[in-house]
Amino acid sequence: MWGETAPVATTPRPPNIPFPHNLQAILSKFRGGVVLYALAFLLLVVGIKSAIYTVPADSEGIVMRFGSFARVTEPGLRFKVPFGVDRVEVVPVRRVQKMEFGFGTAGAMNVYQFVDYDEQALERSMITGDKNAATVEWVVQYKIDKPKDYLFQVRNPELTLRDASESVMREMVGDRTVDEVLTVGRKEIEDKALQKLQELVNLYGLGFRIDQVQLKNVNPPQPVQASFNEVNQAQQEMQQSINIARGEYNKAVPRAKGEADRQIAEAEGAATKRVNEAQGDANRFMALFKEYQLAPEVTRQRLYLEKMTEVLPILQNKVIVDENAAGVLPLLHLGDQNRTKLGK
Repeated sequence: MWGETAPVATTPRPPNIPFPHNLQAILSKFRGGVVLYALAFLLLVVGIKSAIYTVPADSEGIVMRFGSFARVTEPGLRFKVPFGVDRVEVVPVRRVQKMEFGFGTAGAMNVYQFVDYDEQALERSMITGDKNAATVEWVVQYKIDKPKDYLFQVRNPELTLRDASESVMREMVGDRTVDEVLTVGRKEIEDKALQKLQELVNLYGLGFRIDQVQLKNVNPPQPVQASFNEVNQAQQEMQQSINIARGEYNKAVPRAKGEADRQIAEAEGAATKRVNEAQGDANRFMALFKEYQLAPEVTRQRLYLEKMTEVLPILQNKVIVDENAAGVLPLLHLGDQNRTKLGK
């Protein structure tokens, strides 16, 4: 009928089934266990990662437990107590390091190798013992041979080494004249600076071993550098001339000595020969004299014949005739033929 509303069709709703209370408890427990296992796994990974460390071949590892020294480890894969209990400092004990004073090489691995330009200018400016100015540049090569002292004795051992090296070099330069510093005294300065610097390093407990102190560029101040270069060149030329003269001397003296020894030996040999010959002649004469005393006529005749056998071959062909002989001239041609035959 008009005025009445028709019923609207609706979708039937499913029945509200209650969720079991025991299953909810199981899921809540499962979620809590997963979180715990995840946290435990994460701690395990972090612990393993923090417990493993590697020491390079040129270094040693210093293990500190709660900040105190514990032990020294050799190169290779090593383990420590994780979670910050043990801390490791890797010290390059087998690497030769160097510091440059008065100049700098850019790109060096050692951050303490050189300082800025203004500091370099102050380092190389020095006063010699005779009140002259000089610019001195040098290098210190060193190793870390006591890593425990290096880490625990001094707060900053590298900066302390720089200060000690500069102090020692200023002392060495201040005890010498400018000529010694620029020329002949360089080797002595290097040796004594090395010795003095090592003594200071041991006294301060820096843990370094100084291998070498080497002077690089040692020059006078810029306004007088040209004059000093001329003096150095003259000294070098003088030394070169001295070396050449010594070389000639070393060649001439042995040669003259050898020649003198040879002449002396020849003279001694000739003297010995003449003495022996004279002694032999005297002995022969005495032997003949004894024979002559025993038989004078026979000895005289024998001596005459022996001498003739020596003299006549020298005379070649001679014709000896009696003063009363005549008609000798035709025979001379026979003598020429005989001489020709004898020559053959």
